[in-house]
Amino acid sequence: MPRGRKKTHKGGHRHFTSEDDLAREQEKARKEREWRAMKGIESDEEEDEADAKKESKPSDPAAAAASGSAAAAAAGSSDEEEDEDDEDNKPKGVSHLIEIENPNHIVRKAKKVTELEGGGAANLSRREREELEKQQAKERYEKLHLAGKTDEARADLARLALIRKQREDAAKKRDEERKAQEEAKVAAEKRLMEKKAKAT
Repeated sequence: MPRGRKKTHKGGHRHFTSEDDLAREQEKARKEREWRAMKGIESDEEEDEADAKKESKPSDPAAAAASGSAAAAAAGSSDEEEDEDDEDNKPKGVSHLIEIENPNHIVRKAKKVTELEGGGAANLSRREREELEKQQAKERYEKLHLAGKTDEARADLARLALIRKQREDAAKKRDEERKAQEEAKVAAEKRLMEKKAKAT
């Protein structure tokens, strides 16, 4: 990889790390981890995981051969390290010592109006109280509307009565027209029969 993030100028050289340098750096990091494990010094877990991933998948064959022999030697000591880690599960930092939260911080849960009952109306906030009153007013109005006691319900009923009357009048008119047509047809047939009778 190129070192630094500076722009290269015309004719300038870029420096790349060689595979041998990478293998040496990985070997140095592995030895340092082993030394820390022997001394009982804990390092960051993220660094351990990142380094473990790098060792498990080396990119060059020289590093693969070096880490393969080192992994075989460290396999016996890894069981001992796991036992020590289980016994010494020490939390890092001072977070385990400080268990105090901000006393002024109050976590409030949002309450639904459906969950609230009439008895708890004394400790409701203004918004909750208004929402509850609004919902109750809507329910009252719907009951009155179904009973036909609101102005809107009366207007609807009057409009429905008018429409029914118009439909009844239209049906009567159609019946009368149909009867008149039938009578006219019967009368026309009678006249035709009379003409035929006179003609014969």
